[in-house]
Amino acid sequence: MKGKVILVTGGARGMGATHARLLVDEGARVVIGDLLEEEGELFAAQLGRSALYVRQDVTEPEDWGNAIASAESRFGVLDGLVNSAAIYSFAPIEQLSLEQWNKTLAVNLTGVFLGMQAALPAMRRAGGGSIVNISSAEGLRGSAGLNDYVASMFGVRGLTKSAALEAAASGVRVNSVHPGLVTGPTSKNQDGYRFPIPLGRAAHPQEVSHAVLFLLSDESSYLTGSEIVVDGGLTIGLPHKCLPPESIF
Repeated sequence: MKGKVILVTGGARGMGATHARLLVDEGARVVIGDLLEEEGELFAAQLGRSALYVRQDVTEPEDWGNAIASAESRFGVLDGLVNSAAIYSFAPIEQLSLEQWNKTLAVNLTGVFLGMQAALPAMRRAGGGSIVNISSAEGLRGSAGLNDYVASMFGVRGLTKSAALEAAASGVRVNSVHPGLVTGPTSKNQDGYRFPIPLGRAAHPQEVSHAVLFLLSDESSYLTGSEIVVDGGLTIGLPHKCLPPESIF
C-alpha cells in the first residue's frame, strides 16, 4: 500500500476510522471523508501528515467533487475508494416511514453510486485503482426490522458487480466486503449461544479492515466483482450448539 492514496468515507470514527488507521499503518495516504468535523480533524491530526480530513456528505455530488479534488491536490492522485459511510434503523416494515426509508437508501446506496461516479475518472487518470464497497451480511440475507438497511445492502452488492464490469477495461477493480456482527465500544461479552455464529464470537474491527486492505492492495490484482464475507460463518447456517438436539439429525 506504500504511497497509494485512498479516500475513506465515514472515516472519522467506527469501522471507517479502523480502515483508515490500518491503511496509514501500511504506508497509504488517506483522505477521511465525514460530516463529523471535530472528530475528523482530530483523527486526521492523530494519523499525521499521511492523512487529510474533508467535510463530506456522501449524498451530495458537490461534496464528492470536493473530496476527490482535495485528494488530488494534496497527494497528487486517487488510487482507491472505500465506501464505508452507512446508517441503519430498526422498524417493522409496516412502521417504517418513507422519510427513514429514503434517508437510509440515500446514504447507503446512493452515496455509493455517487462515490463511484466521482472516483472513476480520477482513478483512470491515475492509471487504475480499486474501489471497496462496504455492504453487510445483511446484503446476503433477510433480517426482520432492518428492511431499509437490508434493501440498501443488497443494492450495494448488485451495484458493485455492475460497476466492476464497466470499470475493468480501465484497470479499476470494484469489490464488496460483507461484515457480520462486529464488536464496538459499547459491546458486551458476546458468544455463539446468544448470537448463533459458528466461530462463536463477533468480529474484531481489524479483522474486517484486513479484508478491505487486501482488496485495495496489489495482492488482490485478479479480483473484481467479488464479495468477501467476514461474518464468522453467520450466513452459512446455524452451528450445532445453537440448535436443540432433536433438530440436528
